[in-house]
Amino acid sequence: MQIKTLILLYLLSTSFISSLYSGLKKEDFEGEIDGKKVHLFVLTNKKGYEVCITNYGGSIAAIMVPDKHGKLENVAHGHSSLKNYLNSPKKHLSTLVGRYANRIKDGKFSIDKEIYQLEKNNKNNHLHGGPKGFNTKVWDAVQMSFNEVRMYYTSNNGEEGYPGKLYMEVDFIFNDDNELILKYKGNTDKKTIVNMTHHLFVNLDGVKEPLTTIENHLLTLNANFYLPTDETQIPTGEIKRVDGTNFDFLTPREIGKTINNYDDPQIKIGDGYDHCFVVNKQSYGDLALAGKLVSPQSGRTMEVYTTEPGLQIYTANSHNGFLGNNGVKMIRRSGIAFEAQHFPNSPNVGFFPSVVLKPGETYTQTTIYKFGVEK
Repeated sequence: MQIKTLILLYLLSTSFISSLYSGLKKEDFEGEIDGKKVHLFVLTNKKGYEVCITNYGGSIAAIMVPDKHGKLENVAHGHSSLKNYLNSPKKHLSTLVGRYANRIKDGKFSIDKEIYQLEKNNKNNHLHGGPKGFNTKVWDAVQMSFNEVRMYYTSNNGEEGYPGKLYMEVDFIFNDDNELILKYKGNTDKKTIVNMTHHLFVNLDGVKEPLTTIENHLLTLNANFYLPTDETQIPTGEIKRVDGTNFDFLTPREIGKTINNYDDPQIKIGDGYDHCFVVNKQSYGDLALAGKLVSPQSGRTMEVYTTEPGLQIYTANSHNGFLGNNGVKMIRRSGIAFEAQHFPNSPNVGFFPSVVLKPGETYTQTTIYKFGVEK
């Protein structure tokens, strides 16, 4: 696509859409950080539904989809301005996460016997790419069409302790089937590790006052196994069957039925759910259904499909009442994140799927959030 066409599409998207269903204002996201411009990008489909994304951290600020009565409401946790994102107590609130999603034990790993020490920002471990991970970066962005934006970022050798210069590109596409599709692509000039995800939090009852918890939501996971963790939330190495446990979501189960079973050491460690599930697949890398969420109250549904081997489920256990979209109070367990990714601490566990990316190879991932309604 020619540059002039891309510029025209961007001008159309930014000039002619003056009123957003979400109530967000584009001017509240305008700014400059380290010489790079920040904007709010709006994706719409032919049904008129809307997704709002800022290139600060690839943060999804709103997803406007209908309930069983046709009422459009935002279902994504986010903030209403760049200032609020910069000052947020939850730095991964519906953001891109990299270079490495989840935890790495002691912030340490090796490639070809060379040891690398990463920044530690979660007890003694490295979490979500470090204190200055991809969620804190201004991504270059181009609006490709009314329903697609492409974001890209180059992470220099040594950033947060990672080896190699990594170029990462993420396409956000919102199609007419109400699928929000994330396509990742990356390459490096030196062996490194890559494990991207998006930390989108949703509440299918709608992110509005008074905000409900997600404990009434029905969760189904296409996962026969999950990864138990130690007290610092590093996988023990065991791959455990979910059958008969509090982690059995093979059939729809109300989240509130098991999330408070603190007699289970794993529930106690996570203060609820904060665990990686092993997605059932025919073959490694297949795009497969990983999970489904249903709100009996609104009728909204969300299916998650991914090429990744794992799906971290996190139930916003540490949300503490901070203010989010349009001043909504984000209470504990008012959202759930489906973080499609490779397994936590994979570089240090030989039998986990590899996260090493070599020069000449291309990192790819596709994850789809499909929204629907059940009446």
